[in-house]
Amino acid sequence: MGLNLLRMLVQNRIAEFHTELEPLPTKALENPCIKHAVELEQSLMEGAYNHVLSARQAVPHESYVYFMDLLAKRVVRDEIAGCSEKGYDYLSISDAKQMLMFSSDEEPQQYISEEHPERDVRNGRVFFQKAMESQPCKETPAMPAMNKTLGCAKEFERTV
Repeated sequence: MGLNLLRMLVQNRIAEFHTELEPLPTKALENPCIKHAVELEQSLMEGAYNHVLSARQAVPHESYVYFMDLLAKRVVRDEIAGCSEKGYDYLSISDAKQMLMFSSDEEPQQYISEEHPERDVRNGRVFFQKAMESQPCKETPAMPAMNKTLGCAKEFERTV
């Protein structure tokens, strides 16, 4: 059951994760395998990615290691990388290494070339290609919209 819950986390199927947990008695939640998955989900929802990555060292069974590696790669690192792209124009390799929790400077470069080839690595920095800028929202002039709303309200009041 715990391994299935972990699989759902890796696949980002959070609603199904909670649906599986609901019918379980409280005693079942004390099972180390289930408890591990529940704690991981809580850490993910809180954004405590360091805890998620360090939880790999404390898996309740060796079969969990595969899913923990997937969770680290697909969920945590991709989430951090996506947020970094939105927040920065570029990062140094050492900053990317620290943010993505890699142990060497080569690991972020390999991760970028495999998972995000659209990003440019040069001069010791990772340059993000900004997503196509969305068209700026057309501003609706406030006064005409408010006048129209008030007009509708007056018409409604007359009708009633």
